[in-house]
Amino acid sequence: MANFPIFLSVALVVRNSSDYLDDLLLEATDLLSSLVSDYELIVVDNASIDDSVIKLKSYTLEDGLPNLQVYALTKEVDGDAAAWVGLENALGDYVAVIDPELDSIQFLPEMLEKSLSGVDVVFAANLIKSPQTLTYRMACLIFNGLYKRFHGVRLSQDAPPCRILSKSIINFILQHPQPAIAYRHLPATAGFARVNLNYSAVPKASRTKPLGESIDRGIKLLVATTHAPMRLVTSLSLFGAFANVLYSFYVIAIGIFSAHVQPGWISLSLQQSGMFFLISLVLLVLGEYILQMASLSNEGPLYHIGKEFTSARMTRHKKLNLEVVATESTSPVDIR
Repeated sequence: MANFPIFLSVALVVRNSSDYLDDLLLEATDLLSSLVSDYELIVVDNASIDDSVIKLKSYTLEDGLPNLQVYALTKEVDGDAAAWVGLENALGDYVAVIDPELDSIQFLPEMLEKSLSGVDVVFAANLIKSPQTLTYRMACLIFNGLYKRFHGVRLSQDAPPCRILSKSIINFILQHPQPAIAYRHLPATAGFARVNLNYSAVPKASRTKPLGESIDRGIKLLVATTHAPMRLVTSLSLFGAFANVLYSFYVIAIGIFSAHVQPGWISLSLQQSGMFFLISLVLLVLGEYILQMASLSNEGPLYHIGKEFTSARMTRHKKLNLEVVATESTSPVDIR
């Protein structure tokens, strides 16, 4: 296996993973130590209710694993927000995000080789999926169809969660007002050079995703990444205002050219059309205002780190900006 002369960060998101946590960390450490010259392993515990945090803390002690960072969240968040915890705190030149329950870390060398060839982001999709309900699969098809219509990419295939990002992409995402949400789609929609790889590996765990949470997450992603839903509202408001104007002309024409008009119908119809015209204008202005505010909004953080542990042993080399000036043999070395 090639030993790449880079500093690589690997972020793993776990929850209630006590049963396989030992094997996972040892496997990741053995792979990374032979794969790159410098590395750090970042584990984000997504509010586990078993003894995962206790185990993770024990691995950061003096006799534990090197280069391990642990972030234990106080409450469960969605997978993208948890992954962003690792990305935001990563120091490597490249950062890999892997869901250890669904993706295999053993495919990391192939992904890293593609990254070092000049690609900004490498996506990897596991062709073997955990079984999901029929309702969930249908909801995914609808969401991916809408997302492809708005953004031109099929999120589940073109931007799967397993990925390697260069540090420049992470710095770019940090400038976004909602980086934890933008992280999911921005690498595939912002014009970066990307490569999509496929592999097959049996998932470590069979995890059924709750339909309600997935729908809520999909709606949030659609609303946060595109103005199409609100633009539809403003378009309907504009159409309503225009239709009421046409209806007013129709009522006036009926009053002029028809001799059989019920008394009071013309005045009542004009009154109603005028009121609906004003309501449509108000909705139009309000929708445009919401669109402008949404583009400037900056929500608070989506997570809170309750505990943080760092390995007592660090094998990463310190890169200091030192300049050694040669002097006479009897003089001390001047370090600036």
